[in-house]
Amino acid sequence: MKKFLTCLLTVLGLNTACGQGNFENTDVQGFAELVADTNVVVLDVRTAAEFAEGHLERAINIDYHQSDFVEKAKATLPVDKKIAVYCRSGRRSAGAAGKLGEDGYKMVNLKGGIIAWKEANMPVITK
Repeated sequence: MKKFLTCLLTVLGLNTACGQGNFENTDVQGFAELVADTNVVVLDVRTAAEFAEGHLERAINIDYHQSDFVEKAKATLPVDKKIAVYCRSGRRSAGAAGKLGEDGYKMVNLKGGIIAWKEANMPVITK
């Protein structure tokens, strides 16, 4: 039984590590602290229409669902700075963080996306 539990925990640990090893996830509070640093680049991977409805200050909008997402991101984002990425719910941004993390970007994903951000009464802008 002890061997079984050890084996199970090892498999679960490896599965978790492999599933998301090239970026970090953080909650609203951690993300707020991160984006307060002006050296951190803020990336919104939602559509242009979603972005226009409200986004974080200093956010750069690159739509994750566009076929040239990675090319636009590489042309726009500095590889030597931390990138704080978010979307509506956290799913697209996790995908974007994974892709860019594979290319050496230091990515931090907002768990729960802008939905969680707004629920925490954090500021968004529309300009």
